[in-house]
Amino acid sequence: MRPLVLAGIDGSECAAAAADWAAREAALRGVPLRLLHASPQLPGTTVPRAALDRLHLMGVQLIQRTVEDLADRHPDLEVEGGQSDETPVDALLGAARDAGLLVVGTRGTGGFEDLAVGSVALRMAAAAPCPVVLVPPRPGAYADGASATRGTGRVVLGFDAHRPVGEAAGFAFSAAEARAARLRVVQAWGLPAESVSSRTLVVTEGDRATWEDQEVLELSDALRPWQEKYPRVSAATDLMLLHPAEALLNASRSADLLVVGRRTEPTAAEGRLGPVTHAVLHHARCPVAVVPHGG
Repeated sequence: MRPLVLAGIDGSECAAAAADWAAREAALRGVPLRLLHASPQLPGTTVPRAALDRLHLMGVQLIQRTVEDLADRHPDLEVEGGQSDETPVDALLGAARDAGLLVVGTRGTGGFEDLAVGSVALRMAAAAPCPVVLVPPRPGAYADGASATRGTGRVVLGFDAHRPVGEAAGFAFSAAEARAARLRVVQAWGLPAESVSSRTLVVTEGDRATWEDQEVLELSDALRPWQEKYPRVSAATDLMLLHPAEALLNASRSADLLVVGRRTEPTAAEGRLGPVTHAVLHHARCPVAVVPHGG
Protein backbone atom coordinates (compact mmCIF):
# COMPACT_ATOMS: atom_id res chain seq x y z
CA MET A 1 0.00 0.00 0.00
CA ARG A 2 1.31 3.44 -0.92
CA PRO A 3 1.68 5.83 2.03
CA LEU A 4 -1.19 8.24 2.60
CA VAL A 5 -1.28 12.00 2.13
CA LEU A 6 -1.37 13.98 5.38
CA ALA A 7 -2.67 17.54 5.66
CA GLY A 8 -2.61 19.87 8.65
CA ILE A 9 -5.67 22.06 9.21
CA ASP A 10 -6.34 24.85 11.71
CA GLY A 11 -9.30 26.77 10.33
CA SER A 12 -7.20 29.31 8.41
CA GLU A 13 -7.58 30.23 4.75
CA CYS A 14 -4.23 28.69 3.88
CA ALA A 15 -5.09 25.46 5.68
CA ALA A 16 -8.35 25.20 3.71
CA ALA A 17 -6.40 25.67 0.47
CA ALA A 18 -3.90 23.03 1.64
CA ALA A 19 -6.69 20.56 2.40
CA ASP A 20 -8.17 21.09 -1.07
CA TRP A 21 -4.77 20.58 -2.69
CA ALA A 22 -4.08 17.50 -0.57
CA ALA A 23 -7.41 15.95 -1.53
CA ARG A 24 -6.69 16.32 -5.23
CA GLU A 25 -3.18 14.93 -4.73
CA ALA A 26 -4.43 11.92 -2.76
CA ALA A 27 -6.99 11.23 -5.49
CA LEU A 28 -4.26 11.39 -8.13
CA ARG A 29 -2.11 8.99 -6.13
CA GLY A 30 -5.01 6.68 -5.29
CA VAL A 31 -4.24 6.79 -1.57
CA PRO A 32 -6.22 7.87 1.53
CA LEU A 33 -6.14 11.42 2.87
CA ARG A 34 -5.72 12.08 6.57
CA LEU A 35 -6.52 15.48 8.06
CA LEU A 36 -4.89 16.39 11.36
CA HIS A 37 -5.81 19.20 13.71
CA ALA A 38 -3.59 20.05 16.66
CA SER A 39 -4.60 22.26 19.55
CA PRO A 40 -3.05 25.72 19.39
CA GLN A 41 -0.56 26.66 22.06
CA LEU A 42 -2.13 28.87 24.73
CA PRO A 43 -0.33 31.52 26.76
CA GLY A 44 0.48 30.85 30.38
CA THR A 45 0.96 27.65 32.31
CA THR A 46 -2.55 27.37 33.78
CA VAL A 47 -5.46 27.23 31.34
CA PRO A 48 -9.05 26.77 32.54
CA ARG A 49 -10.45 23.34 31.77
CA ALA A 50 -13.50 24.89 30.15
CA ALA A 51 -11.28 26.69 27.65
CA LEU A 52 -9.44 23.49 26.77
CA ASP A 53 -12.71 21.62 26.29
CA ARG A 54 -14.03 24.41 24.07
CA LEU A 55 -10.93 24.35 21.88
CA HIS A 56 -11.13 20.56 21.62
CA LEU A 57 -14.77 20.76 20.53
CA MET A 58 -13.99 23.44 17.94
CA GLY A 59 -11.24 21.21 16.57
CA VAL A 60 -13.58 18.22 16.34
CA GLN A 61 -16.19 20.30 14.52
CA LEU A 62 -13.59 21.68 12.10
CA ILE A 63 -12.38 18.19 11.25
CA GLN A 64 -15.92 16.88 10.74
CA ARG A 65 -16.88 19.76 8.45
CA THR A 66 -13.71 19.45 6.38
CA VAL A 67 -13.93 15.66 6.06
CA GLU A 68 -17.57 15.87 4.97
CA ASP A 69 -16.86 18.65 2.48
CA LEU A 70 -13.93 16.85 0.86
CA ALA A 71 -15.76 13.51 0.81
CA ASP A 72 -18.69 15.15 -0.99
CA ARG A 73 -16.41 16.70 -3.61
CA HIS A 74 -14.22 13.60 -3.99
CA PRO A 75 -16.61 10.63 -3.61
CA ASP A 76 -13.94 8.06 -4.50
CA LEU A 77 -11.44 9.41 -1.97
CA GLU A 78 -11.03 7.86 1.47
CA VAL A 79 -10.84 10.76 3.94
CA GLU A 80 -10.28 10.50 7.68
CA GLY A 81 -9.66 13.06 10.39
CA GLY A 82 -7.75 13.11 13.62
CA GLN A 83 -6.96 15.45 16.47
CA SER A 84 -3.90 15.76 18.67
CA ASP A 85 -3.29 17.46 22.00
CA GLU A 86 0.35 17.97 21.07
CA THR A 87 1.65 21.21 19.62
CA PRO A 88 1.10 21.55 15.85
CA VAL A 89 4.81 21.03 15.17
CA ASP A 90 5.11 17.87 17.28
CA ALA A 91 1.82 16.45 16.03
CA LEU A 92 2.60 16.93 12.35
CA LEU A 93 6.20 15.73 12.60
CA GLY A 94 5.06 12.60 14.40
CA ALA A 95 2.26 11.83 11.96
CA ALA A 96 4.52 12.52 8.96
CA ARG A 97 6.58 9.42 9.80
CA ASP A 98 3.81 7.29 8.34
CA ALA A 99 2.95 9.58 5.41
CA GLY A 100 4.14 9.70 1.85
CA LEU A 101 3.47 13.42 1.64
CA LEU A 102 2.68 16.21 4.10
CA VAL A 103 0.66 19.23 2.93
CA VAL A 104 0.39 22.44 4.95
CA GLY A 105 -0.63 26.01 4.31
CA THR A 106 2.11 28.61 4.09
CA ARG A 107 0.75 30.23 7.25
CA GLY A 108 -1.87 29.47 9.88
CA THR A 109 -4.14 31.46 12.14
CA GLY A 110 -1.27 33.05 14.06
CA GLY A 111 1.38 35.56 13.03
CA PHE A 112 0.68 38.96 11.50
CA GLU A 113 -1.07 40.12 8.35
CA ASP A 114 1.96 40.43 6.06
CA LEU A 115 3.65 37.21 7.20
CA ALA A 116 4.46 35.15 4.10
CA VAL A 117 5.36 31.83 5.73
CA GLY A 118 4.56 30.87 9.30
CA SER A 119 6.78 29.13 11.81
CA VAL A 120 4.95 25.78 11.61
CA ALA A 121 5.19 25.66 7.81
CA LEU A 122 8.90 26.50 7.91
CA ARG A 123 9.49 23.84 10.54
CA MET A 124 7.74 21.21 8.43
CA ALA A 125 9.72 22.15 5.33
CA ALA A 126 12.97 21.95 7.29
CA ALA A 127 12.46 18.83 9.36
CA ALA A 128 9.65 16.56 8.12
CA PRO A 129 10.83 13.05 7.18
CA CYS A 130 8.73 13.00 3.99
CA PRO A 131 8.25 15.48 1.14
CA VAL A 132 6.29 18.57 2.17
CA VAL A 133 4.11 20.79 -0.01
CA LEU A 134 3.47 24.33 1.19
CA VAL A 135 0.28 25.76 -0.31
CA PRO A 136 -0.29 29.53 -0.55
CA PRO A 137 -3.71 31.17 -0.02
CA ARG A 138 -6.64 30.62 -2.34
CA PRO A 139 -7.09 32.60 -5.55
CA GLY A 140 -7.81 36.25 -4.87
CA ALA A 141 -5.67 36.37 -1.74
CA TYR A 142 -2.86 38.05 -3.67
CA ALA A 143 -3.11 41.64 -4.79
CA ASP A 144 -1.92 40.73 -8.27
CA GLY A 145 -4.55 38.03 -8.63
CA ALA A 146 -2.08 35.11 -8.77
CA SER A 147 -3.77 31.79 -8.10
CA ALA A 148 -2.66 28.73 -6.19
CA THR A 149 -5.00 26.50 -8.19
CA ARG A 150 -5.07 28.04 -11.64
CA GLY A 151 -4.14 24.83 -13.47
CA THR A 152 -1.48 25.84 -15.96
CA GLY A 153 -0.45 22.25 -16.62
CA ARG A 154 3.18 22.84 -15.72
CA VAL A 155 5.51 21.50 -13.03
CA VAL A 156 8.84 23.21 -12.40
CA LEU A 157 11.88 21.41 -10.99
CA GLY A 158 14.88 23.20 -9.56
CA PHE A 159 17.88 21.12 -10.57
CA ASP A 160 21.68 21.19 -10.50
CA ALA A 161 23.40 18.79 -12.88
CA HIS A 162 26.63 19.11 -10.88
CA ARG A 163 24.86 17.88 -7.73
CA PRO A 164 21.80 16.02 -9.02
CA VAL A 165 19.12 15.20 -6.47
CA GLY A 166 17.37 12.02 -7.52
CA GLU A 167 14.62 12.31 -4.91
CA ALA A 168 13.53 15.75 -6.14
CA ALA A 169 13.75 14.70 -9.78
CA GLY A 170 11.71 11.57 -9.12
CA PHE A 171 9.06 13.58 -7.27
CA ALA A 172 8.81 16.14 -10.07
CA PHE A 173 8.65 13.61 -12.91
CA SER A 174 6.05 11.56 -11.02
CA ALA A 175 3.96 14.66 -10.31
CA ALA A 176 4.09 15.72 -13.96
CA GLU A 177 3.11 12.24 -15.14
CA ALA A 178 0.15 12.04 -12.71
CA ARG A 179 -1.12 15.43 -13.90
CA ALA A 180 -0.34 14.89 -17.59
CA ALA A 181 1.59 18.14 -17.19
CA ARG A 182 4.65 19.54 -18.87
CA LEU A 183 7.83 19.53 -16.79
CA ARG A 184 10.21 22.46 -16.92
CA VAL A 185 13.64 21.71 -15.45
CA VAL A 186 15.38 24.90 -14.39
CA GLN A 187 19.09 25.16 -13.74
CA ALA A 188 20.74 28.41 -12.77
CA TRP A 189 24.35 28.78 -13.77
CA GLY A 190 27.14 31.31 -13.59
CA LEU A 191 30.24 32.04 -15.62
CA PRO A 192 33.44 30.42 -14.32
CA ALA A 193 35.24 32.51 -11.73
CA GLU A 194 38.26 33.05 -13.95
CA SER A 195 36.07 34.76 -16.56
CA VAL A 196 35.35 37.66 -14.22
CA SER A 197 38.83 38.18 -12.81
CA SER A 198 40.49 41.58 -12.80
CA ARG A 199 42.56 40.61 -15.83
CA THR A 200 39.55 39.56 -17.91
CA LEU A 201 37.19 42.47 -18.29
CA VAL A 202 35.15 41.11 -21.18
CA VAL A 203 33.62 37.67 -21.71
CA THR A 204 33.48 36.86 -25.40
CA GLU A 205 30.34 35.43 -26.95
CA GLY A 206 32.35 32.40 -28.02
CA ASP A 207 33.51 31.63 -24.49
CA ARG A 208 30.05 32.10 -23.09
CA ALA A 209 28.54 29.82 -25.75
CA THR A 210 31.14 27.14 -24.99
CA TRP A 211 30.43 27.23 -21.25
CA GLU A 212 26.69 27.19 -21.84
CA ASP A 213 26.97 24.22 -24.20
CA GLN A 214 28.85 22.34 -21.50
CA GLU A 215 26.11 23.10 -18.98
CA VAL A 216 23.42 21.95 -21.43
CA LEU A 217 25.26 18.67 -22.04
CA GLU A 218 25.73 17.97 -18.32
CA LEU A 219 22.08 18.76 -17.63
CA SER A 220 20.92 16.48 -20.42
CA ASP A 221 23.13 13.63 -19.19
CA ALA A 222 21.94 14.03 -15.58
CA LEU A 223 18.26 13.95 -16.56
CA ARG A 224 18.46 11.06 -19.02
CA PRO A 225 17.70 8.30 -16.45
CA TRP A 226 14.54 10.10 -15.35
CA GLN A 227 13.36 10.78 -18.88
CA GLU A 228 13.83 7.10 -19.67
CA LYS A 229 11.89 6.11 -16.53
CA TYR A 230 9.04 8.53 -17.32
CA PRO A 231 8.77 8.45 -21.14
CA ARG A 232 5.27 9.99 -21.09
CA VAL A 233 6.51 13.18 -19.44
CA SER A 234 7.28 16.05 -21.77
CA ALA A 235 10.32 17.64 -20.14
CA ALA A 236 12.08 20.79 -21.30
CA THR A 237 15.28 22.21 -19.83
CA ASP A 238 15.92 25.86 -19.14
CA LEU A 239 19.36 27.23 -18.28
CA MET A 240 19.26 30.67 -16.69
CA LEU A 241 22.21 32.95 -16.08
CA LEU A 242 20.64 34.11 -12.81
CA HIS A 243 20.77 33.56 -9.08
CA PRO A 244 19.04 30.19 -8.40
CA ALA A 245 16.26 31.74 -6.30
CA GLU A 246 15.49 34.34 -8.96
CA ALA A 247 15.50 31.72 -11.71
CA LEU A 248 13.07 29.49 -9.84
CA LEU A 249 10.75 32.31 -8.87
CA ASN A 250 10.61 33.52 -12.47
CA ALA A 251 9.73 30.03 -13.67
CA SER A 252 7.16 29.43 -10.92
CA ARG A 253 4.98 32.33 -12.06
CA SER A 254 3.35 30.04 -14.59
CA ALA A 255 3.46 26.76 -12.68
CA ASP A 256 1.07 24.52 -10.77
CA LEU A 257 3.89 23.18 -8.61
CA LEU A 258 7.52 24.04 -7.93
CA VAL A 259 9.79 21.24 -6.70
CA VAL A 260 13.04 21.82 -4.80
CA GLY A 261 15.30 19.62 -2.72
CA ARG A 262 16.35 19.88 0.91
CA ARG A 263 19.51 18.22 2.11
CA THR A 264 19.02 16.32 5.35
CA GLU A 265 21.65 16.88 8.00
CA PRO A 266 22.05 13.81 10.26
CA THR A 267 23.90 15.87 12.85
CA ALA A 268 21.29 18.64 12.91
CA ALA A 269 18.26 17.38 14.82
CA GLU A 270 16.28 20.51 14.06
CA GLY A 271 16.74 20.35 10.30
CA ARG A 272 17.55 23.36 8.16
CA LEU A 273 16.64 25.06 4.90
CA GLY A 274 19.18 26.37 2.44
CA PRO A 275 19.00 30.03 1.36
CA VAL A 276 17.52 29.24 -2.05
CA THR A 277 14.71 27.09 -0.63
CA HIS A 278 14.07 29.65 2.07
CA ALA A 279 13.73 32.43 -0.50
CA VAL A 280 11.48 30.36 -2.73
CA LEU A 281 9.11 29.50 0.11
CA HIS A 282 8.69 33.15 1.01
CA HIS A 283 8.10 34.46 -2.50
CA ALA A 284 6.67 31.71 -4.73
CA ARG A 285 3.07 32.18 -5.88
CA CYS A 286 2.38 28.49 -6.43
CA PRO A 287 2.55 25.43 -4.15
CA VAL A 288 6.13 24.43 -3.40
CA ALA A 289 7.25 20.84 -2.76
CA VAL A 290 10.34 20.46 -0.57
CA VAL A 291 11.83 17.00 -1.02
CA PRO A 292 14.39 15.77 1.55
CA HIS A 293 17.47 13.95 0.31
CA GLY A 294 20.64 12.65 1.89
CA GLY A 295 23.11 13.56 -0.85
